[in-house]
Amino acid sequence: MHPNPVFHTAQAQENLAFARERAFGVLAVQGDGAPMLSHVPFLLNEEGGQANLHLVRSNPIVRALKTPLAARIAVSGPDGYVSPDWYEVPDQVPTWNYVAVHLTGVLELRPQTELRGLLDRQSAYFEDRLLPKTPWTAKKMDADVLDRLMRTIVPCRLTVTAVDGTWKLNQNKPAAVRLRAADYMDAYGIGAETRLLAALMRGADGQG
Repeated sequence: MHPNPVFHTAQAQENLAFARERAFGVLAVQGDGAPMLSHVPFLLNEEGGQANLHLVRSNPIVRALKTPLAARIAVSGPDGYVSPDWYEVPDQVPTWNYVAVHLTGVLELRPQTELRGLLDRQSAYFEDRLLPKTPWTAKKMDADVLDRLMRTIVPCRLTVTAVDGTWKLNQNKPAAVRLRAADYMDAYGIGAETRLLAALMRGADGQG
């Protein structure tokens, strides 16, 4: 997370809504030496207190979960390089704008009996957003094949104890400068989802 408080003005519910919508992030658990990381889809409940996910049994994080562990899910949004020239004012330096939310808490294994319900909810969450296509469901699979695949994964839950978000959108610049940079980001941006990033930059609170 960026240390400048001007980039941390989003309310908890805004950060949770962002994480819930993205529903994919990097799960981090401290290992021996370097942290253990896994890229995971997850479901964040309405209250924002639980993120449910599944992991492959052979994942080192699963092997470490003999007891619950401190963990964090980092959820990334749009990001892009900002050229100093885009501000059209002197003495600026390059930077990178981005949105990211961290969900911090305690990760635990859940009973295997919860797995099918979790998988059904996860697939429904994404399939329902692919309308007008008829949503895929596990009922389309051979029962034995599905059972065999389910034995290779385990359900997990992150009980969320802290939420933090960085919305780095040039709020530290005068509004006119920020809006110029947003226009350049929209037209020439390098990064991920740069048009969405430009729109967020336009809507950010600047210095006036």
